[in-house]
Amino acid sequence: MTEPEDAATARNGGGRGAFLVGSGILASRIAGLVRQSALSHYLGLGHAADAWNVAFSAPNFLQTMFGEGVLSASFIPVYSRLLARGEREEAERVAGATLTLLAIVTSVLVLLGILAAPLLVDVLAPGYAEDKQALIVRLVRIFFPGAALLALSAWALGVLNSHRRFFLSYAAPVMWNLTIIAALVLFGGRESQSSLTVYAAWASVAGSALQLLVQLPAVLTLLRGLRLSLGASNPHVATVRRNFAPVFFSRGVVQISAWIDRIIGSFLGVGAVAALGNAQTLYTLPVSLFGMAVSASELPEMSRAAADPEELATRLRARLRAGVSRISFFIVASTVAFLLLGDVIIAALLQSGEFQRADTRYVWGILAAASVGLLASTRGRLYASAFYALHDTRTPVRFSLVRVAFSVAVGAVAALWLPGALGVSNRWGAAGLTLASAVAGWVEYLLLRNALRARIGVTGADPDAARHAMRVWASALAAAGLALTVRGLIASWHPKPLAVVVLGVYGVLYFAFAAVLGVAEARAVWARVGRLASRR
Repeated sequence: MTEPEDAATARNGGGRGAFLVGSGILASRIAGLVRQSALSHYLGLGHAADAWNVAFSAPNFLQTMFGEGVLSASFIPVYSRLLARGEREEAERVAGATLTLLAIVTSVLVLLGILAAPLLVDVLAPGYAEDKQALIVRLVRIFFPGAALLALSAWALGVLNSHRRFFLSYAAPVMWNLTIIAALVLFGGRESQSSLTVYAAWASVAGSALQLLVQLPAVLTLLRGLRLSLGASNPHVATVRRNFAPVFFSRGVVQISAWIDRIIGSFLGVGAVAALGNAQTLYTLPVSLFGMAVSASELPEMSRAAADPEELATRLRARLRAGVSRISFFIVASTVAFLLLGDVIIAALLQSGEFQRADTRYVWGILAAASVGLLASTRGRLYASAFYALHDTRTPVRFSLVRVAFSVAVGAVAALWLPGALGVSNRWGAAGLTLASAVAGWVEYLLLRNALRARIGVTGADPDAARHAMRVWASALAAAGLALTVRGLIASWHPKPLAVVVLGVYGVLYFAFAAVLGVAEARAVWARVGRLASRR
């Protein structure tokens, strides 16, 4: 047995870990925004854009169901706990067995997915014509191997995160995005939109391989080589498998919900599915950048907590309160920006080429509806991580089932019936889908919070948390009001410089107002800025 990790190493968790995760995610998300901007420029919200979004969602279940979220719940708590106890060799055996099992299962599913592609497309896109479905089938068959590589990349992320090597694992998707962007730039304008999607799909597979390969040298160094096995008799591998099953089921239900949204979207007119994809790209930016950054960095630290129930509860409460505060500070600002300044953001990022002003307004409506649930989704990730640290994967599963059932039932009515009742175009049913998902996110979050409070006590719903919430909301709304005034004065400007000025005013004023009102996170930022300025 080797010595446990020392206290100096442990100090790398928490806030510094969240910063590293956030930095890596920021790099990959910026690349993702550039990718989405290029796709919108060349495809707009036309038939090829719909085909791309539907095709990518079909094999994406491999990444969703076997990727970071599932491994975070099943593999990281076991692997991190072994590292904390100094059982390095046993941890390496668990990592090798997890990779072996993941590779076998995803390989089988890739083969089945390629063979069953026509059936998948019949199910996922029943509202499309045959020629559009044929393109989707071709793209699905190309995407499947790449999705499996991304699932294996999530295993590498789990190893790196457990060793507190956060930046590389979350920055690695930059390679995937850049490869797709290169294909779009190289072939865009020279090929038809349908052919361009095929080239971009092959680039996606190449990018998936690069995303895995850039992480492998660091992973192999940490593992001191790979010990591939099935781990059939290993009790820790059995724990990973046991934890994996309920989370896999939970992710599967969520994936089915996403598929149902796209199935409904195929009946809402040309561009609805593509617009949902564009809105999702923007919506997931703060979810990943702030919610995932905090929850991903906290999970290994919470998993290292002592076995004593009272000490564990105390540690989890402290980390949850700090995590909720950090998440709220950034997510409230993002929510207000999407609601009141969303068209400014979308126009700057997507409005060019085939993507027109009317498309900007359409995507804004979908994004604004989704943003209602932004705070719940990000907090929910953190609370789910606390349950995973407690080796309880079943409670989040039960609540995810409630969320999905609510989202599907309400979303179908809001998408297919509500537009007609309101006398608007059917395509606005896409906003009904995202609004239903947002409300469902709040239902799931409240269930998670209440269940965790019953386990470990108050986790953040105290007077201090309420005051913090009031201050950040007041700061965001005041800053947005002044930013909208500035926007009215420069409304004739090109979308990109207009966004720089308007969003710059919003961001600076938000931090300033929050600091004046005593929000600790804002004051810390201004203090850091002051220190940097004094060094010059």
